Amino acid sequence: MTEPSTTQPTERDPDGLLELLPQWHRLRDADAGEPLRALLAVIAEQVDVVRAGVDQGYRDWFVETAADWAVAYLGDLVGYRILPGYEEVLATGLHGGASPERTSARDRLAARLAPRLDVANTVANRRRKGTLALLEELSASVADWPARAVELSRLLGGTQPVRLLRPDEQPADRQRLGRGRLVDVRRGGALDLLGGPFDGQAHTADVRRAASARRRGGYTPAGVALYVWRLKPYPVTRAPAYCVDRARNLFTFSVLGNDAPLVTRPEPEPSATHLAALDNVPAPIRRRQLAERLADYYGPGKSFAVWRDGAHEPVPPAEITVADLTDWTYRPERGQVAVDPVLGRIAFGARTAPRRGVWVDYHYAFGDDTGGGEYPRDRPPARHRTLYRVGPGRPYDRINDAYQQWRADQQDGRAGGAAVIEITHSGAYQEQLDFDLAAGDRLELRAAEGARPVIRLLDWYSNRPDALNVRGVQPGGRLVLDGLLISGRGVNVTGPLASVTLRHCTLVPGWSLEPHCAPHAPQEPSLVLDHTTACVRIERTILGAIQVVGDEVAAEPLEIHLGDSVLDATGPGRPALSGPDCAPAHALLHAHRSTVVGEVHTHAVTIAEDCVFTGRMRVARRSLGCLRFCYVPPGSRTPRRYACQPDLVRSAVTELVERGELDPARAARLRDLETARVRPLFSSLRYGTPDYGRFAAGCAPEITRGAEDRSELGAFHDLFQPQREDNLRARLAEYTPAGTDAGVFFVS
Repeated sequence: MTEPSTTQPTERDPDGLLELLPQWHRLRDADAGEPLRALLAVIAEQVDVVRAGVDQGYRDWFVETAADWAVAYLGDLVGYRILPGYEEVLATGLHGGASPERTSARDRLAARLAPRLDVANTVANRRRKGTLALLEELSASVADWPARAVELSRLLGGTQPVRLLRPDEQPADRQRLGRGRLVDVRRGGALDLLGGPFDGQAHTADVRRAASARRRGGYTPAGVALYVWRLKPYPVTRAPAYCVDRARNLFTFSVLGNDAPLVTRPEPEPSATHLAALDNVPAPIRRRQLAERLADYYGPGKSFAVWRDGAHEPVPPAEITVADLTDWTYRPERGQVAVDPVLGRIAFGARTAPRRGVWVDYHYAFGDDTGGGEYPRDRPPARHRTLYRVGPGRPYDRINDAYQQWRADQQDGRAGGAAVIEITHSGAYQEQLDFDLAAGDRLELRAAEGARPVIRLLDWYSNRPDALNVRGVQPGGRLVLDGLLISGRGVNVTGPLASVTLRHCTLVPGWSLEPHCAPHAPQEPSLVLDHTTACVRIERTILGAIQVVGDEVAAEPLEIHLGDSVLDATGPGRPALSGPDCAPAHALLHAHRSTVVGEVHTHAVTIAEDCVFTGRMRVARRSLGCLRFCYVPPGSRTPRRYACQPDLVRSAVTELVERGELDPARAARLRDLETARVRPLFSSLRYGTPDYGRFAAGCAPEITRGAEDRSELGAFHDLFQPQREDNLRARLAEYTPAGTDAGVFFVS
């Protein structure tokens, strides 16, 4: 079953009660200035509230339509138990008394604590207790993670004595069970899967438990391993490839020119009893697997495809050869197209060399719906705004053409001050964009659903910067950038403006990437706010450093709202938010659930909660605002802090000394050790890698569970991964047969 929407908006009719009155009363009311209509409109509003409450109360009887907070109560009727310690989440803050943002966050957490699909299938799952297919379904329904369950006892190898031969055992069984058989080194594809979820070779016994909480277990006679993929596959459809070397016809799948490992486009499993295979999970594509099963991965609608010279059909599979393109030493033969799925590289032979370009379809792995991508984005419809569509087969081929048409329509009276320029495909646009906004102008430049356009800002002029320029001609102009990937330069905002919003965008940190995802210009900012009055809102966006240039005497500080985003200065020692020459930015920072890589030098921090700051903070006005449930490096000068790290662990050492449980001579050493222990550890801080911005496996629980709702700090807070993991382990303990040991192994 699928999870239905619990919100059903109804059309309000404020004149509904008035229409029930006779016409004579309505005429008298109109003559008197309509006081009765105004009164009945207020009453109708309250009637609608009561009606909506009654309707929702009826929908709460059914698990398919109940509100998220009510699902756990329905599950209690059939014995479903949520994780201990989270009962207060369902009991408080769900019916008023909290801000809408905080109530929404608690609703999302409640949905993770009691997944609708898992509660609905509780009774049916008990009848299938102990089956491998059920364990895989539990991972999908409880944690929303694809998984593969493996019975480790079937992979245990053993040497069979000569005197205890079993003539009834078939050779295929011996090969499957690994008894008395050496590894076949000629099976390259099987050897490529060693140590993973699809390993079919025999192994010696391991005494560590599969469900060990301290160290990953091994192959035990009673063990069951549930291999889980946490990274999600994201598609890129008919996008241009990047030409690395035109003379030798070398390309990368990523339009930024970096190495991008390809992952499998998961296929749905045919039945509920089917065990997950390589085609059903977002696993990285390996060279040997691709060479043996090219037809399963290559082609339109599959994991990846390659087009050249604008052809309607992709390169035939007969011309594709799998190769290791490390250092570009491999040279394909004439008529061949070499593909390296591990690095995301393409090399063309002499006869197959493209003349008019290369386009690709592929899938890459990432943690969440953040930054520019083809994933669904929640946004309001373009009502009362003029819509201009840009792309192949659309009225406009270039963004500037649509912008100039909007200005012409304004002069002719055919368009108002609000316009939407929508890019309808995942192409690359190499234009110099300059937007001038007057009072009342509202321009939204966005990607269409299912598209990820790339705006490449090149060196157009030799005597001035080539950024995407937004200028306020008169106060009141508004700009929205939605779903875009901007590389080559940054965005420059200047002049009097009301607001600038970046939503689901990527302003590549360091402007562009080198082949191994190193930033090309690590010291350059991605967003420059130069003597502007704009209120900046950044939502679910990845961007480089922000530089604020302003008059600290004559102008008020800018407001910068950072939410669910990654602000990356490409290094913890570089300024992520500052003024020129690392001076304090004339800005007020509001940060929620964000990861800031770099130092913060700002005028004031109004609020920062559930955030990670990897560099030191220097706040000029420390009597204003506060930091809650954040990590702030030692030596930072900030407003007052509440429940922040490493303050909590250092205070805990001080309490031990005050209670006499710790020698004061050892306290300083222990404080330093605890401070180093809770320092955030990341799997990768290079944009372009699959694990970008995610915490490493050895990161301290004070960081991975340090938010107010016990989720992780930073930009991936709303994934609620700690709660999903705990919930999955609890269900495994409930549905695993007695005498067996089931553990969760994270593949990604």
